[in-house]
Amino acid sequence: MQRFTKCWAYYNIYCRKYSQQINVNMKYLNVAEKNDAAKTIAGLLSNGTSTRREGYSVYNKIYDFETEVGGRKSKMVMTSVSGHLLQLEFVGIYRRWKEVDPQVLFTAPVQKTCKENFKPILRTLEREVRSCNGLIIWTDCDREGENIGYEIIDVCRKVKPSIKVYRAVFSEITKASVRRALRELKEPNKRLSDAVDVRTELDLRTGAAITRFQTMRLQRLFPEKIADNLISYGSCQIPTLGFVVERYKEIEAFVSEPFWKLKVLHTIGDLTVDFLWARNRLFDKAACEDYLLLCLADPKAKVIDVITKIKHKWRPTPLDTVEMEKLSSRKLKISAKETMTIAEKLYSKGIISYPRTETNQFSKDIDLSSLIEQLTAHPDWGTFAQRVNEWGANPRNGNKSDQAHPPIHPTKLVTDLHGNDARVYELICRHFLACVSKDAVGSETVVNISVAGEMFTATGLCIHERNYLDVFIYEKWNAKQIHKYERGQLFEPTEISVQEGATTAPPLLTEADLIGLMEKHGIGTDATHAEHINTIKERGYIGVVDKGFLVPGVIGMGLYEGYDAMNLTLAKPMLRAEFESDLKDVCTGKKEPKVVLDEQIQKYLEAYTQITEKITSMDNKIALRLNENPTTNDNRKDNYDITNKSITELFQCPKCSVAPLTLRQKKSNKAYFIGCMNFPDCKNAIWLPEECVEPRILPESCQRCGPNVKLIKFKFNSLYYKNIFNTPTGWYTSCFRCDQHLRDLFNINLEQVKSTGGIVGIINNPITPAGAVPLVSPRNLNINRVSESSVNILKKRNMSKPKIVPGTKKDSKNKKTKIQSTHKNIRTFFTSALNNEHSKSLERLDNAAVSDAVLDEFFESDNDFDEIISKVDIQNENRADVQAARIDSLLTEKGDYVSTENYATATRYVNNIDLNFDSDIPDLQDFSWGTGQYKRSTMNKCSGCNQKAKQCTVRKEGPNKGKLFYVCPKAKPCNFFQWDDDVDVTRNTGLHVDSLTKCPLQTESIKCSCGIAASSPEKYLQMLAKNHIR
Repeated sequence: MQRFTKCWAYYNIYCRKYSQQINVNMKYLNVAEKNDAAKTIAGLLSNGTSTRREGYSVYNKIYDFETEVGGRKSKMVMTSVSGHLLQLEFVGIYRRWKEVDPQVLFTAPVQKTCKENFKPILRTLEREVRSCNGLIIWTDCDREGENIGYEIIDVCRKVKPSIKVYRAVFSEITKASVRRALRELKEPNKRLSDAVDVRTELDLRTGAAITRFQTMRLQRLFPEKIADNLISYGSCQIPTLGFVVERYKEIEAFVSEPFWKLKVLHTIGDLTVDFLWARNRLFDKAACEDYLLLCLADPKAKVIDVITKIKHKWRPTPLDTVEMEKLSSRKLKISAKETMTIAEKLYSKGIISYPRTETNQFSKDIDLSSLIEQLTAHPDWGTFAQRVNEWGANPRNGNKSDQAHPPIHPTKLVTDLHGNDARVYELICRHFLACVSKDAVGSETVVNISVAGEMFTATGLCIHERNYLDVFIYEKWNAKQIHKYERGQLFEPTEISVQEGATTAPPLLTEADLIGLMEKHGIGTDATHAEHINTIKERGYIGVVDKGFLVPGVIGMGLYEGYDAMNLTLAKPMLRAEFESDLKDVCTGKKEPKVVLDEQIQKYLEAYTQITEKITSMDNKIALRLNENPTTNDNRKDNYDITNKSITELFQCPKCSVAPLTLRQKKSNKAYFIGCMNFPDCKNAIWLPEECVEPRILPESCQRCGPNVKLIKFKFNSLYYKNIFNTPTGWYTSCFRCDQHLRDLFNINLEQVKSTGGIVGIINNPITPAGAVPLVSPRNLNINRVSESSVNILKKRNMSKPKIVPGTKKDSKNKKTKIQSTHKNIRTFFTSALNNEHSKSLERLDNAAVSDAVLDEFFESDNDFDEIISKVDIQNENRADVQAARIDSLLTEKGDYVSTENYATATRYVNNIDLNFDSDIPDLQDFSWGTGQYKRSTMNKCSGCNQKAKQCTVRKEGPNKGKLFYVCPKAKPCNFFQWDDDVDVTRNTGLHVDSLTKCPLQTESIKCSCGIAASSPEKYLQMLAKNHIR
C-alpha cells in the first residue's frame, strides 16, 4: 500500500509538471482586421498589460500578452491586416488591355496575389505563425470579414500547414464581448467566404470584359470628349445609375397641368382654421367655379361630426446600417461613404457596436440598462437617459435580423470627439435612447363640415407627452390648433374661394432615396451601398447639386440610354437582385458556389454578345448626349481588332499550370512562337522557325492527348522541311505533345509541352497526326542515317575542350565543374538537337539517340545523372582525349554550326549507332542488368488492355495452393488469367534470351565490340564514352 501511495504521488507530480509545461508552451497568433481593433482587443484581453513591438508593416503593430484560452494559460500574439490581404486578378498577359479580346476574360485564369504595399503584412504573419500553436481570427463577423479571415488562414497554412484555426465571434469590441468570444471559439465559416469569392470573381470578369470593350471603342469614336475617360461597367453600378437616370428622365418628360380647388377659411380672433375640400382638386376650371357658385348661394356651414382620438408618434426602431446611412445623409448632410468610414473607425476603438448589420431588433441577451446607465453622465442627453432608466428600457423592435449582429448602438461614453465623428456618434446615441424610451402621445381632432352639400375637413393636434422627441432632435411633431366645434353647430365661413395650382414633377433623388431604392430592389448589400454610390460619383456618371440632389452626368445618361436602346437586362436591377439571392443560398448551403458562378457568367456572356452586336445603338445615344459626331460608326474595325486579339488555347502550360499556351507573333517581325499567357510570371515559350508560316491552332483536339490538347497547323516555305515531312504543299498538322520527331527537329524540350516531373519518360508509340509523315524510318528499312544527338555529344565535347593539353589535378576539378554545367540533365546530354542554318541542306537525320526508358532505368533524378556522368568522364578522360582529338580535327566550330563537309566525315565514326528500341520491347526498368533476364512479375501483360498483369497467389486449400498466377490489374478487370508457369519470355519480349546477355545496345544492325553485358549505369556510360564502334 505504501508503495502504491508513493507511485501515485509521483504520478500526480509528473502530471502537474507536464500540464504546466503544456500551459506554458501554448501560443496563439491573433489577427484582427484593422490595427485599431487589434490594439483595443489586446488591451481588453490583457487588462492593459500588453506590450507593443514592431512588425514589418509600420501601420500594423504587434501586441504580446498572456491570458487563458480554454482554461490554459497561453501566450498571445495580436496583430492585424488592413482589410483584404490578397486581391483577385487576371494572370499574365490577360491584364493587358490591348493584348486580348475582352470576351476571353469571362473564362481567363485568375489568381489571388498580394500587392506590394501589403507584402510587409504578409511577411509579419509568416514570421509570427512559425512559433505559434494556433491561429485565432478576429476579423469582422460578416461575409467580407470571413473572406479576409480565410486569406489569413491560407497565408499561415502555407508556412505551417498543421496549425489549428479558431474563429472569434463578436459584435462589439467591449471587455465582456471579446472575453466571451475567446471562451466560445468557433470554426471559420467557409460558406460565407465562398459567397464573397463568387461575387468577387463575377464582378472582376464581367466588369473587366465590358469595361475594356466599351472604353476602347468609345475612346476611339469620341477622341475629344472621351479621350482619357474610363467607361466602366459594374453589375451594381449601372442599375444604381439607372435609378438616378430614370428619375431625371421622368422629370425631363414631365408636363405640368393646372388645377383648381375650393378653400374654406374660418377665423376667430387670431386663429384661422383651414378646411380642405373633400374633392381635393379639379382639372376643369369651369366646373370648379360652378361648385363655388353653389357654395356662395348658401354659405352656411354645418358641423357634421367632431372626432377626437389619441394620436401616437412612434419612436424609431433600432438602428441598422441602411437607416444610419439614410439618416446621416438627410439630417447631417454627410455622404453614406463618409458615414461608414466614421462608423468603422468608432467601432475599431470600441465606441459603438459593429456598424454593418441588417438587424433592427434587440435580443433579450443584451443588457440595455447598463448601456443606458453609461450615457447618463453626458452633458447633453444624460438627463433624458436618467428618465429612460426610471421608465425601464422598452425598445420598439423591428422585424429584421441577420442572426449575426445586434443593431448599431453605443458601447461606451466618450466626450472628446470632434467634427463629423462627434456628429455621427451623437446621432447613434440619440437614436438609441429614442428607440428604448416611449412614443410621443397627443390627441387629434377631426372636424367635418358641409357647405351647400360639399364636404370639407379640418384637423387639429394637441401634444400631451413628447417623450422620445425630447432627445431625438431630428424629428418634429408640431401641434395644430383649431376652434372648439360641436356636432350640429352652424357657422358662417370667413372666406369661400377658388385656389389655383399646378402639378409638379417629382423631386430629384437624394442619396437617402437612392439607398432606399437599392435596398428595395436588392442591389448590393447594406455593406456595399455606399461603395457603389461613391464609385459612380467618381466616374462622373452622377453628380450632386444643391440640397444634395443627384443628377446624371452626360456620359452616365448616354451610357444608360445606350443599354436601354439595346434592350439589355444589364441596366436593370433584376439580374443583380437574382445574383444577391443566390449568394444568400450559398451562405446557407442551399447552392454550390461553382454552380452559381457558372450560371451567372453564362448570363453575362450572353449579354456581352448582345452588346457587341448592337453597340452602334450606344454610339448614337452617347453622340447625342456629347453633341459630338463619332469618327466612324462602323464596327468592322472593332471586329477586325477583336479577331486579331482572339486567343485560341493550345493546351495548359505544363510549367506553371495556371494559364494556357497560345500562338503569338513577335513584335519585331512576322515570326511566331507559342507562349504562356501567364507571362511574365511564367516564361515558357516555344520559338517556331521562320520557315513556319501561317500557323494557326485548330479547333480539333489530339485524339491521343485528349480534348484539352488542340492541334496546330502551319505551312513550310522551305523545300528542306517539305522533303523531310513529305508534304509537297508545305501544310503540316501536328500535336506538340506527342509528335516527338517534330520536337526534336525544332529543339523543343518535352518539359515545355508536358508535365513530366523530375525525369522525363518516353511517350510510347508516338502517333503522327493527320498529314504528317514519320521522321524516323522503320528499323527494317536499310537506310543509312546518323544520330544527330550523338554528334551533339561530340560537339559539346569539342566546345568544352578547345585543345588537348596534359591534365593536372587542378584541371581535373575544372573538368568536373565544366561537365556538370554542360550536362544539365539526362535529356540535354543525350537528345539535344542541332538547329542551325546549314542543317537545311543536310540529309534526313534520326534525332532519337537513346531511349528514355533506358535512361530512366539508370537514373532516379538529374542529380544522380550529374554525379555519374562526372565520374565516367573523369575516369575515361585520357582514353577519350585521343578520340576527341580525332573528332576535333574533323569538326570545325564556327558560331553555332558545324561545316557540312566535316560533319559528313565525322558521321563515319557514329553512323552505325541506333539506340531507338522497337516499341514492342517491354520497359527496361525491370531488366536485371548483367543477367539477361527480366523480373517475372513484369514479363506478362494483360491480353485485353496490354497493362502489366497483377501477380497473385492461390490461398485456397487444394493442389494449387501457393501457386502464382496473373490477372488484369484494373478495377474492372478484363477476362485475362494465366499461370506463372505458362509465361513465355520469348513470346512476351520479342527477343531471344541470349541476346539480352550482351550489351543492351546490341541488335541485328549494331555490333558491340565488347560483347559483354552492362552490369551498372557507370559501366554502360563508360561503353558509350569508349570507341566501341566497329
